[in-house]
Formats: sequence, C-alpha cells, structure tokens
Amino acid sequence: MTDRLIIACPACNTLNRAPRERLAAGKCGSCGAPLFEGHPVALDGRTFEAHAGKSDIPLLVDFWAPWCGPCKAMAPQFERAAQRLEPSVRLAKVNTDQEPDLAARYRIQGIPTVVLIQHGREIARHSGVMDAGRIESWVRQSLN
Repeated sequence: MTDRLIIACPACNTLNRAPRERLAAGKCGSCGAPLFEGHPVALDGRTFEAHAGKSDIPLLVDFWAPWCGPCKAMAPQFERAAQRLEPSVRLAKVNTDQEPDLAARYRIQGIPTVVLIQHGREIARHSGVMDAGRIESWVRQSLN
C-alpha cells in the first residue's frame, strides 16, 4: 500500500494527496504547478495555515525583513537549503514587516529566526544566520 501525504501547493495553496515516493515529481491537481521546485515559498497570513497546519510534511519558516542585513546574508543559504531538503521539508519565508500577526503568534523577537513546524506545532527554532549545510543538519537533527 502506498503512503500518501497531504501537500499544500506552493502556487495556489490547494491541498493535494501524493504518494511519498513521487513527491519530487508531483503536480497540483488544481493548478498543475509542481508541488516542489527547490525554492522557498513566500507565505502570508492567508496562506500560512495550509502549509503549517494541514500539510503532512514539516515546514521550515524563515522569519525575515527586507531591511535586515543578516536576513539578506542568509537568504541565498536558505535557498540552497531548500534545494537539499525538499521534498521532505517545505521551506518558506515570512516577511515580518508585512505579517506582524504571524511574527507575534510565533513570538519572533529577533531576525532572522527559523521555526520548524510539524502539523501546526512548533518543534524547534533558531535565531541568527546559518549557512545551508548548518540549516540542513539542524533540520535533520530536529526531526529525529
């Protein structure tokens, strides 16, 4: 029997059922977009819940702001980590200037802060800049 997971589409946020072994090649049943492209998805208050609370894979969220120098330095590292971690983990970015309610909900006090969420529950967090290798190893360690 195939292990099927619920995955939120990064383009339209529709929930899709996909076999675990075919996630990397999966496409949204609603809009046809790839379910994974190796890039973080930008989330806002409207789209956040589909990925954080309804998807079966963990969500790693980078809380950042456009004026933040360390956030800018970490952005390409987070992008590289997405290429390595997807499809077992969805990577996302939340702009704290545009989404203050999400920042408050997750008690973000400094940026960049990454929060690892599984089934709507925070399981780990880290504040400060990390390179792609450290992001990847931190996520894998946090999930074990």
